[in-house]
Amino acid sequence: MQPLFVAKRPFDPSAGEGWDRYVTWTGLTQLKEVVSLDTMLCPTLPEELTAADWEHNVHADYLVFFFRSLEYLRNRVTAERRVNILLVLQNPTASELAEVDRPDFEFAGFDLVDVHGDVSALTNCGGFEGVFANAELSELGLLRDLSRAKEVQAALRARHPEESHANCHVWAIWRQRSHGG
Repeated sequence: MQPLFVAKRPFDPSAGEGWDRYVTWTGLTQLKEVVSLDTMLCPTLPEELTAADWEHNVHADYLVFFFRSLEYLRNRVTAERRVNILLVLQNPTASELAEVDRPDFEFAGFDLVDVHGDVSALTNCGGFEGVFANAELSELGLLRDLSRAKEVQAALRARHPEESHANCHVWAIWRQRSHGG
C-alpha cells in the first residue's frame, strides 16, 4: 500500500478555552496535542480543492483531501502558519508498517476513524467503556500498538454495532518532523 499525505490543523493548548473544555469533557489529561485524522478536532487543509489538486489527490470516497505527492501538498499549504503534515496508511499490516522508511517523519501512533473519515473513535466520541481506557492513549491521543488498535477496532464493531463511529478504519500516522528535526 502506498503511503498517503494529508495536512491537518493542529489541536493543542494554543486553542485556549476550547482545549480546556475538550480535555475536561474527554478526561484525556495526558494529552499534549491531538494528532488525528478527525476533521472536527483537526480540520483538513487545504480547505477547498482546486482543479490542479485532482492530478495529485486520491480519487476515492472520503479520501479526496489525501495526496500521493508530499511535495505538492507542502506547496498547497505553504501559506499556513501552523500545520501538521501527516503520512498515513489505512488498515496497515505489520509488514506495510515496516516498509515505511521516512526519516523526515516520526511515527505518532494509530487512530481509529469512522469509515466516513470524519470522527475519531479514540478522541471524539466520549470514550467507549469496556473497549479501551483513556489511559491507553498517548500524549497525542493515539494508540501505540497495531495489534491493540486492531483489537479495539474489532471490539468497537462487535459491542457497538448501532454506533456509526464504531465502524472505523485503523490509520497508522507519522508526523513530519519540523525543519532541522
